[in-house]
Amino acid sequence: MTPTTALPTAVARTHGVGRSVSDVLALTRRNLVHISREPFQLSDVTIQPVLFTLMFVYVFGAGMVLPGGADYKDFAVPGLLVFNLVTSTVGTGVGLSMDVNSGVVDRFRTLPMWRPGILVARSVTDLLTAAVCAGVVAVTGFAIGWSPTDGAGRALAAFALVLLFGYAVSWMCACLGLASKGVETAQALGLLVLFPIVFVSNALVPTQRMTPWLRDLTTWNPVSAVTAAARELLGNPNPASAIHAWPMQHPVYTTLIWSAGLVAVFAPMATFLYRRRAAD
Repeated sequence: MTPTTALPTAVARTHGVGRSVSDVLALTRRNLVHISREPFQLSDVTIQPVLFTLMFVYVFGAGMVLPGGADYKDFAVPGLLVFNLVTSTVGTGVGLSMDVNSGVVDRFRTLPMWRPGILVARSVTDLLTAAVCAGVVAVTGFAIGWSPTDGAGRALAAFALVLLFGYAVSWMCACLGLASKGVETAQALGLLVLFPIVFVSNALVPTQRMTPWLRDLTTWNPVSAVTAAARELLGNPNPASAIHAWPMQHPVYTTLIWSAGLVAVFAPMATFLYRRRAAD
């Protein structure tokens, strides 16, 4: 092996923290440039939240009766915030699958860069787009008459908590994307996994009248916990607080535990899958 071919590996092994951060920033900028050249990539965090908010509030909400007679829009907007942020994480798997299958990873292998940087940069990019999604949901909610009632500090905490959970879920989608053989498969797998999770929850409907086994399932669904936490922090109607189960009585702590657990499991798994795909 010549010194020229050995250089990238040698440099990569001696990367310091500063150089790794620089690599992540450069790759994040690359992802943002790609988005700026094809803005329609942001449709799932700009157009979709508006359509879903209007559709669920004005179409489905017209026939929804909440415990205590609460206004459906006040109940639904926190749930739609979680719904949109979780489903938008499919883009993480799609983006990584595109990079792996398009050959760009082969180019990265020849550069003296931090190997996991592409994964971290993708997660940072998607966290930024998730923040855009959260802003769109909030603006749409304000436009239809929704508002938080417990102050700006708790409202910011609610948005930060939901963004944290979405970031954690994005690592799971990263694994799905890296395990897929094509972009279409990555998208299909992501939707197949995430849609049942978000619909079988308290995000859009109260769960008290569900059959017992389904109510228990929604109670322990992490999406239900983060939704209940958002409603609690925002001061919006939260019927789940009447359910005497630990996740519904302590939704903030439950969300933090789920978020930490998802990152702890899927971040190392994504790194392993990426290394395996890059070595093929």
